[in-house]
Amino acid sequence: MKLSSLKTFLTSVDTLNIELPHGEFVPSHFHITEIGLITKHFIDCGGTVREERSANLQVWTANDLDHRLAPEKLLGIISKYETIIGNEDLDIEVEYQSETIGKYGLEVSGGNLRLTNKETNCLAKDHCGIPADKLKVNLSELATAGESCCTPGGGCC
Repeated sequence: MKLSSLKTFLTSVDTLNIELPHGEFVPSHFHITEIGLITKHFIDCGGTVREERSANLQVWTANDLDHRLAPEKLLGIISKYETIIGNEDLDIEVEYQSETIGKYGLEVSGGNLRLTNKETNCLAKDHCGIPADKLKVNLSELATAGESCCTPGGGCC
């Protein structure tokens, strides 16, 4: 999800709910403790230098059970971020504490925000000798009835 999509979503809802990938919800008294610009400057295993930029939201819960972050408040936090860091429409990455700090993507699911699982990947598969995924097809699906040139007793084999 891009920052612009989050801002549009925030103008359309009255309350914020964040769903975890497995279906449970972040406690409703969560805080957004920071929003920041993350720049990752790296070299992949094929020797290509790369740079990725994302907007990072940190979601945190405490024992203040009466707290509830309003969509307008989060829009204000984003506005302060844009004043200082700029208004580049970046992908959003969310940090949330589970067993360790997890990094998630973000999407809209119904009227809620939903954290999505992120995965690692090799960016230089052509340099690593990793074979391309082969298409798996059932032999019975290759030719439909009537298209086969070889039939039992047909003499072609």
